Amino acid sequence: MSSVFGTIVARDLLLAARRRIDALLPIAFFVVAVSLFPLGVGPEPQMLRQMAAGVVWVCALLAAMLSLTAMYGADYADGSLEQMLLSGESGFSIASAKALAHWLITGVPLVVAAPLFGLLFDLSGPALLALTLSLLLGTPILSLLGGLGAALTLGLRSGGVLLILLILPLCIPALIFGTGAVSAVESGLSARAHYSLLGALLIASGLLVPWATAAALRIAVE
Repeated sequence: MSSVFGTIVARDLLLAARRRIDALLPIAFFVVAVSLFPLGVGPEPQMLRQMAAGVVWVCALLAAMLSLTAMYGADYADGSLEQMLLSGESGFSIASAKALAHWLITGVPLVVAAPLFGLLFDLSGPALLALTLSLLLGTPILSLLGGLGAALTLGLRSGGVLLILLILPLCIPALIFGTGAVSAVESGLSARAHYSLLGALLIASGLLVPWATAAALRIAVE
C-alpha cells in the first residue's frame, strides 16, 4: 500500500511540474484576491486586522476549489483512474494519495504565502502564527473534502459548479474554527480549543472521507 501511495503522489507532483500554468493558477488567484481587499476597504489598520483571517481563509478556500475538477478529471479521461481501481489496490490508499498530492501542490503554497499577506493586513506576530497553524490544519481538510466532491461529480456536465455547491457547506466548520483561532489570539485569548477542533476535523476527514471517495470513484467508472 505504501508503494502505491508514494507512486501516485510522486506521479501527480511530476504532472503538476509539467503543467505549471494549471498548478500556479490557484496560487495566482489567492495572491490577487487577498491583495485586492486592502485596496477596496481602505488602509484603516483596525478594520484590516478584524477582517484579515476571514479574507485569507475564504480566498484560500476558493483557491483550493479551482483545481479540484482536475484532481480526477484527467485520469478519468485517459483511463488511468480505471486502471488504478482495477489494479486491486485499496481505494482508500488511492483517494488518500490524490488528496495528499493536491494539498502539496495547492495547500502548502497557500500556507507559506498566508503570513506574508497577514503582514499586509497589519496582523501581530502571534496572530500570524495562529493564521499559519490554522491553515496548516485546515487546508488538508479542504483537499480531502474536495476530493470527495470531485469523485461525486466525475464525468458530469457542469460538474465544477455542482462540486462547489456540494463541498462549500462541508468546509464551513473548518472556515469557522480557522478564523476563530486568529480572532481569539487577537483578543488575547487562547486558540487551543480552535486548534483541537480543527485537528479533530482533520482526523475524522482523514479516516472517513477517503473511503467515501473510493466508493464514489468506483461508481463513476462503472
